[in-house]
Amino acid sequence: MDSSLVSESTIIAGNETEMLALGAEISRACPAGLVIYLAGDLGMGKTTLSRGFLQCCGHRGPVKSPTYTLVEPYQFGLEYNNRQVFHFDLYRLGDPGELEYMGIRDYFNDIDICLIEWPDKGEGFLPPADLVVRIEPHKEGRKLSLQGNSKNGKKIIKEITPLVVE
Repeated sequence: MDSSLVSESTIIAGNETEMLALGAEISRACPAGLVIYLAGDLGMGKTTLSRGFLQCCGHRGPVKSPTYTLVEPYQFGLEYNNRQVFHFDLYRLGDPGELEYMGIRDYFNDIDICLIEWPDKGEGFLPPADLVVRIEPHKEGRKLSLQGNSKNGKKIIKEITPLVVE
């Protein structure tokens, strides 16, 4: 592992526009086959960050949290290497074992990207995250703590470092 890559970073997003921009920055830096955990309390902006990510990939419709369906797939064309992004929201998951019944392992591969809200609810059934984004309140906005747990996760942090304000 390249120790010169940054493994942690803190970013302040003052409003929804900045949160969307950060989601887009992460998307631009994101290689194929990545797993991103989005952690934080209700209303912290996990879905807003996901919306910025997906819009950067070319999605033009609404992005809502898949609270009741658990996963929402987004397919992108040739300009995005035909990749899919799977947006998970595990908030209403009753038992992590339910993930086995929905074929959770089939979503994780070397091509597609998985954005997972409430990853703690799927503990034991999810692969480790390449990038963990923890979101918490900060003054009028949000503080995002990014942790790279793989070479690709650390690479993302390095590429978006110019956005760091703390």
